[in-house]
Amino acid sequence: MTLSPYRWDDGRPAIIQQHSIAKHDVLREYLVAYLQTLIVTPAQEALNVTLVDGFAGGGVYVHQDTKELVLGSPFIFLEAAQEAAALVAIGRKKPLAWNLDYYFVEKNLNARQHLRVSLGERGYGERIGRDIHLIEGSFEANSEQLMKAVQAKSPRKGRSIFLLDQYGYSQVPVSQIRAIFQKLPTAEVILTFAVDAFINFASDSAATQRVLGKIDLPDVLRGRTFEEIKREEKDFRLYIQSCFYKALVEQCGAKFFTVFFIRTTGHGDYWLVHLSQHPKARDVMTEVHWNKNNHFIHYGGAGLDMFRTLGYTARDDASFTGQSALGFCFDEVAGEASVTALANQLSPLIHARPEGVTFAEIFATHCNSSPADSQKYRQALERLIGHKEVVATSASGARRYRASTISGADVLSVSQQKYFLFS
Repeated sequence: MTLSPYRWDDGRPAIIQQHSIAKHDVLREYLVAYLQTLIVTPAQEALNVTLVDGFAGGGVYVHQDTKELVLGSPFIFLEAAQEAAALVAIGRKKPLAWNLDYYFVEKNLNARQHLRVSLGERGYGERIGRDIHLIEGSFEANSEQLMKAVQAKSPRKGRSIFLLDQYGYSQVPVSQIRAIFQKLPTAEVILTFAVDAFINFASDSAATQRVLGKIDLPDVLRGRTFEEIKREEKDFRLYIQSCFYKALVEQCGAKFFTVFFIRTTGHGDYWLVHLSQHPKARDVMTEVHWNKNNHFIHYGGAGLDMFRTLGYTARDDASFTGQSALGFCFDEVAGEASVTALANQLSPLIHARPEGVTFAEIFATHCNSSPADSQKYRQALERLIGHKEVVATSASGARRYRASTISGADVLSVSQQKYFLFS
């Protein structure tokens, strides 16, 4: 797959492909949903958030097939915030101040000029320099300045979302992502990574080593060589992907993450990576993937221990089987498989905790290794409760029997009533 930056010649919009529109759909739905979760009480007076688009582009594109105009990520940020604010205002007696700042970073002069004109044409011109900030240069060159801006707005928490939709795979060093999480405790990062393009390019050459050094993953293969892997591994592409997956999430320093493929022409070419420090953010993003199942695929298993399914733990060919051959699509079949797998895997985890464990803890501890969202965890627990293997109890002592009633503080424990299934 050939990668080239978008072109913004003579003031004309760049061409955009369908898989990029899929990314924008996920971004929009995620922002609308997650911004609402930041309103924690009806008495909250203000929301302070900084939204950073590290590769903003020119704001408006032309669809490759339909030739229709398509709004880019800067407008998705702006419109999603407006939609979330409108939804929050419904039925709310006390007004909420939405104190959001937008930083749109773009190094291409033509794209930057196109974005400024596009913002003006759509009624945002007067906000440039107030809450909308157009930043010249690359994200890498401006990352320190951007983090300081977030800290100035939210000194205690650093509430922010960084969209790093790079053109390929070499423009965002993981050390910069790690610095974001070190300096901004509640930041989130949404990163794209053209993993198939990298694998097509990768070899044991000096050029590959320079790229790996630039993104701060010099030993991503843990001492092995690309030639060795391509020669010895049954599915070398999946093996290299798994090595990158593990190295990326380990080195970025985020506590919670999702890494799913964006479908292009029948095979996932891009990763959409969401990194955060809170399980709620991870859960909202995973829920969006299930809602957008036409565009995304996951090459791991349906239940827990996704790393092993993808082959992180060994060079054993069996670790690549699972669902890897066909991929895991976020459809009804996958949903049922996920709930069934979780029911089988959560039961021994709860049995291992005779004192009980809260739903919030069991989800936060294991969610990174599963494609399931919290609702599918609850559905799996409902089955265990129905089979009298597990009980769920609220703080007041009330029993939970349905997925819809299980909350984070509810305690899960082994049922004292023995139940036998006969076939």
